[in-house]
Amino acid sequence: MGGSPTAGDWIAALDRSFPPAWAEPWDNVGLQVGDPSWPASRALVALDPTERAVAEAAARDCGVLIAHHPLLFRPRTSLDLRADPVARAAAEAIRGEVAVVACHTNADVARPGVSDVLAEELGIQVTGVLQGTAAGERAKLVVFVPVQDTAKVLDAMAAAGAGAIGEYTHCSFRVTGTGTFLPSERAAPAVGERGELNEVEEDRLEVVVPREAQPAVLEAMIAAHPYEEVAHDVYPLGGPTGLGLGRVGRPGEPIAAEDLRALAEERLGAAARLAGDGARTVERVALCGGAGASLIPDALAAGVDCYLTGDVKHHEALDAVEAGLTVIDAGHHATERPFVPRLAARLSKTGPGEALVSETPTDPFARP
Repeated sequence: MGGSPTAGDWIAALDRSFPPAWAEPWDNVGLQVGDPSWPASRALVALDPTERAVAEAAARDCGVLIAHHPLLFRPRTSLDLRADPVARAAAEAIRGEVAVVACHTNADVARPGVSDVLAEELGIQVTGVLQGTAAGERAKLVVFVPVQDTAKVLDAMAAAGAGAIGEYTHCSFRVTGTGTFLPSERAAPAVGERGELNEVEEDRLEVVVPREAQPAVLEAMIAAHPYEEVAHDVYPLGGPTGLGLGRVGRPGEPIAAEDLRALAEERLGAAARLAGDGARTVERVALCGGAGASLIPDALAAGVDCYLTGDVKHHEALDAVEAGLTVIDAGHHATERPFVPRLAARLSKTGPGEALVSETPTDPFARP
């Protein structure tokens, strides 16, 4: 990267691992407060973007605060600096030129994501996703290009995000054939003559495109293509993407539900509650970091013995137990907090500088 790192450089690094398009429709991710051009040689990573966390970022010379939870989640009608802690945090961020960025449900569905880290903390081997989402959906883009221009068009599409499979870029398939067209007198063909049926040797060029990159790839393709009218097709690719909310897995060896609860309490450092049969042997378990009670039906459908998450209400737990599911509530904060140092480590490798872990406590239920 040229020049001094900016908040925008950190956002770009974050988006490469956790594309904003992967977030749930109701969520609010990405830049929350600030200017992408603000200098940011270091980043602070936190679970919650509180006023104290913003102040910590400024004190530790971090020009960007990357938080799992959004600072601005619901629309606000006022910014009352006396009564509203969110407004105070935003004002503190602007005064200190600390950009605040959220990486929320896009980090939940990614692999590895929040629930993968939780599973690793508990020694659970992940075998699948609890609830698949539209994140990671792809399409196949087919375009017809004069043979001499194929490399140029492929380079442009690859730069915009097409043709990436794992650690490989520019992945494509092509077959050569004959294209025909008859330009009208008003047309301006790049090759061939108006008013005549022209035949041109063309490549049928195929690439895979992530859903979130499709607009940019199409724009790049049209800009690089020599034709006035670009013939192309987009075919949605069905099937599971391997991304989604929550995880399903197996413990290293079968474990009693009560022992799993105690393990969670020990490893996550917070009280964990159990609803259901504590003596039940757990061979298959579902997990979801944060508030995952809405996925209880998915856990039941998956046929797991136990579901571990946070923020489970009385009636939600009661209904789950009545339906035959053992539930462990290990807390919202405790089930998401392990992701913070993992995210900081990742950004230190992929971002423009060092990412630090916030030392500001944000668990409202933690004992002094």
